[in-house]
Parts: sequence; structure tokens; C-alpha cells
Amino acid sequence: MQASRRISTILGGGSDGWDVFNKARQMIAAGIPVTELTIGEHDIRTAAPILQDMHRSALDGHTGYAAIPGVTALREAVAARVQERTGVPTRKENVMITPGGQSALFAAHVAACDPGDRALYLDPFYATYPGTLRGASAEPVCIQTHAEDAFQPRSADIAAQAKGAKSLLINTPNNPTGVVYSRATLEGIAEVCRDNDLWLISDEVYDTQVWEGEHLSPRALPGMAERTLVVGSMSKSHAMTGSRCGWLIGPEDVIGHAINLATHTTYGVPGFIQDAAVFALDQGPAFEEEIAAPFRRRRAIAQNVLAGQNAVSLVPAQGAMYLMLDVRNTGMTGEDFAYALLEEHHIAMMPGESFGKAAAGHLRVAMTIADDEFEKALRTLCAFAESKT
Repeated sequence: MQASRRISTILGGGSDGWDVFNKARQMIAAGIPVTELTIGEHDIRTAAPILQDMHRSALDGHTGYAAIPGVTALREAVAARVQERTGVPTRKENVMITPGGQSALFAAHVAACDPGDRALYLDPFYATYPGTLRGASAEPVCIQTHAEDAFQPRSADIAAQAKGAKSLLINTPNNPTGVVYSRATLEGIAEVCRDNDLWLISDEVYDTQVWEGEHLSPRALPGMAERTLVVGSMSKSHAMTGSRCGWLIGPEDVIGHAINLATHTTYGVPGFIQDAAVFALDQGPAFEEEIAAPFRRRRAIAQNVLAGQNAVSLVPAQGAMYLMLDVRNTGMTGEDFAYALLEEHHIAMMPGESFGKAAAGHLRVAMTIADDEFEKALRTLCAFAESKT
């Protein structure tokens, strides 16, 4: 017996992009110290008061089946947060709570696309994007952005692929590049979506990590609320990655259908986790800034280190917990550079090629270790790059 094509072709016949990460973990398992700058995992853990509230809720008995759309208090809290941050009227009926942002991403594409529909996404991309689209039985169509544009998408490039497509997936602040899409970029994207009757699926899990400019949800642009599905999560904003609590925002009728999907797949999110998420959101923007502060600080460290050399250049680091470094001056691919850096200096970073063709010759650096270790790793990287030029 064979597995279905839907599941056996999720990777599209290639790598999942995590080869360098896996090798680093193998080295660590063998007792070799490795400085890991690979995944977007906070070096702080979920705050104790959030965990205490989760514990209280569990002890109080919220351990049975929870409401599948999400508990009312959390749906209302998310709706209020979204409305306050974007200005778009949002009610709990526009919100479905999901087991993390990844589940919301999958549900959004199932809601937007029928089997075989063309689903557009941008390169560079988060490593799970094309597999998520295949898992939803859509046909992934990749549109390259360009390093010379600081990876801001060109609306003309999207329009060239939009005919007959059903959806477009974007991510700002962006993983892996750290770029925040400008208002002009988002207005161009919105125009393409309106002109071609596309669903816009907007991954906004890094909306609290903006270092330059502003985060603009495309749902707030004219004519976009009715055709935009927004993916959000507690993972990055509140350092709750393991709690798996996210949400999908969209028109009420579509959210109703998505709730039916959840009933037949995930069957919701544990109630005690949802209660802790309500508690976390109640801490307000000051708490979210506290979670974001280490990445803002490390970005400044990186800018200072990189200003003193010429071998490595920094893609504008405007948001999210990542840096995108251009190492093409070394004459090496990003993959070759990442493997060599790991072998010679035991520093693990993700090659740009893990995130698509557009980021070839680049590295994605997660700013997720202590400041002094982070600075040391960057200085070692720069010296290594200098030796290769």
C-alpha cells in the first residue's frame, strides 16, 4: 500500500530546507558544542505568570474539550487587539482560534483554494509554505522577489502570475529576510488582488517585532477586508511557541466554514492554554515590547559589527527576529558558506537557499542567543567571510 499523493508529495520531491539545522543537532548530540542561530525560538521561555495562569486554569478543571472556535474570552480579546492595531472592525465571529499559526495557515488555504487551484507565494519564503499549499491540495506557484529591491515584492511580477490563481500568501514583517513591506508595496499587492479576484492570505505573526517603519495589515486597505485572511499567533509576540495557540481572522462566513474544518481535524485548542493566552494578551503592549526588546537590541549589535567590514552586507533589518546576510562577495553559495562555518567554527546558520532561489548566496541569522555570544558569533562569521574574499 502507498500513501496518498497529497501527503507523499508535500516536499515536492526536494529537501525540507533544514539540512544544516539537522547536521548541527547531530553534532550537538555527539557532544560537540554548537552556537545555534537557526530557528526562531526565543532564548527566554514563556513568562512565569503566564504559566502560572495556565496551571491555575488546568487545576480549576478547564482540561476537557474546549469550544472549537475558541473560548469566547479569547476570541473577543483577539478581535479587540486586531481592531485596535489595524482600525478594521473585528468581532469574535471574525476569529477562529487554532493550534498555532501553522494550523491557521493550512486552514486559510483550505478555505481559499479548491484542489488543483493555483496558490501564489513569494520567494524567499518560510520553509513550510510550499508544503502547506501542497497539503491543502493547491498548486504552489512561486514568485521571486529580488535582493536589489531589498526583497520588497514587485506588484507587476505578482500580476504576471495572477491570472487564474485563487490566492496569494504574503508575510510581513518577513521571515526569513527581516524586511517590513512598505505601504506602497502593500497597496500594489492589494490592487493585484482586487483586479484578479484573489484571496490574500497575510501571515502577520511578527507584527509586534517592527524596528523601522510600521506594520500595516493589508486587511486595512480599501476593499481588502472581505478578501483577506490573516494568520496570527501567540508564539512570537508572547514567547509561547510550544503552547500552540494562534488564530485565523477573516470574513464571518469563511470563518464559519473554517470552524467546520477544525471540527473535523484539530478539534480545537486546550482550554487551559486559551485561558493563559487571554491572561497574556491582558498584559498589553508593554509586555509585548519586553518580549521583542532582545531582538531590537541584537539588531543594533549586528549593525555595529557589520559596519566595520566589507565581506558581508546586511539586508535592511526592519522587523522580525532574523537578519539576512549577503555573503556573495565570498564567491560561495549560502549553503556552502553555512556548512563551512558549521564545520570550521561550530556556528549554525540557515542558508538562504533553504528559503528559495531568491535568497541564494545569503544566510538567515536568528537573533536568539545572549548578546555577548551573538556578537562573538557575528565577528567570527565576518572574519571567516573576509578570509574567503
